[in-house]
Amino acid sequence: MSTVSRGKWAEDLAHRYLCEQGLQLIERNFRSKKGEIDLIMWDQGILVFIEVRYRKTQRYGGSLESINIRKQKRILMTAHYYLYRHRWTQQHSCRFDVVLLSGVTENPQLRWIADAFRNEIL
Repeated sequence: MSTVSRGKWAEDLAHRYLCEQGLQLIERNFRSKKGEIDLIMWDQGILVFIEVRYRKTQRYGGSLESINIRKQKRILMTAHYYLYRHRWTQQHSCRFDVVLLSGVTENPQLRWIADAFRNEIL
């Protein structure tokens, strides 16, 4: 499985799981010059920006460790741009979640961390 197809697979799995938890999809793979947000979803009146990370092994650090301060800043800058472009969203609260996937693709472990990081680092 290529890196691109593995990323799409992970995002599809995270999307299905989050929908089962009651979230509703607004947009996938929102891109700007600053970066990309994998999933943008709606959770009971809260706009949720979601980063999906998959790591087969912990050899080079796990999926959580890969969302460092630099990556968080890119997500935050992209989210700010999304809010600017979609003015209706500015009247709602937002949060930043991560969905972590690990293990083999036949039986992955999934962990959802709601409110994983905050906007204070910009």
